[in-house]
Amino acid sequence: VQDAASSPEPGSRGDEGSQRCCREEIRQILGEIQAPLSPLLLRLCHWLLPKLLTRVFLSVQLHRGQLEMVLQAARTVGSPGRALPAPGTPGIHPRMPPLQPEVPLVFLCSHQSPLDGPLLSFLLLSQGVGLPRVAVSTRTSPRLRSLLQRLGGIFLPSGMAPTWSDRDEGLPGAVLDAYVQEVLRSRQPLVLFLEEPSALLRLAEPARRWLLRLLRALRDGAVPDALLVPVGIAYDVAP
Repeated sequence: VQDAASSPEPGSRGDEGSQRCCREEIRQILGEIQAPLSPLLLRLCHWLLPKLLTRVFLSVQLHRGQLEMVLQAARTVGSPGRALPAPGTPGIHPRMPPLQPEVPLVFLCSHQSPLDGPLLSFLLLSQGVGLPRVAVSTRTSPRLRSLLQRLGGIFLPSGMAPTWSDRDEGLPGAVLDAYVQEVLRSRQPLVLFLEEPSALLRLAEPARRWLLRLLRALRDGAVPDALLVPVGIAYDVAP
């Protein structure tokens, strides 16, 4: 971020004025990416979502075996400072990987409906995995964007280059890199959608950008590793 912010710009008004403008621009970019979580909204949605599901769907089925696999993956991430269990410890599945302290969880998901994000957030939170940060499509109204940010949604900043061929993403790309690294360091679960509902079976452009941030964080040593967990939601008829 410092390198991108210190790049010379025409019409600069001196070091102090330029730094002030850069700080304001960085705050604006961060505000486009995320917003502080709202505990009140989270509790309200946690109470309201099950009631909404019963009205939208005839039934919602959860595969217990697949859920257990997700929970086992989550349990391999040990808390900092917690002693690792010895091999053969009761309650530890023989095929379960050893605990990996300081390793964040990244859920990679197909995307068939706008309900995928709220459903996954509700499921992961209710199962004790934690409230994830969910990468949301930028094609949302400003009011919906503000609401989703308060519930854990994160967005690509508007100032990023529109196409993948544009390598120089400037200050917005640098701020996004730093933000993703901070999310991974704090070990907040991260949900990335690989597709767009309108273009299945093809890696979406926003997914490429989020995956690039993940690869850069690993390359730069922000985190030693990341635990990738494939997840998905299937519908008889996508809403």
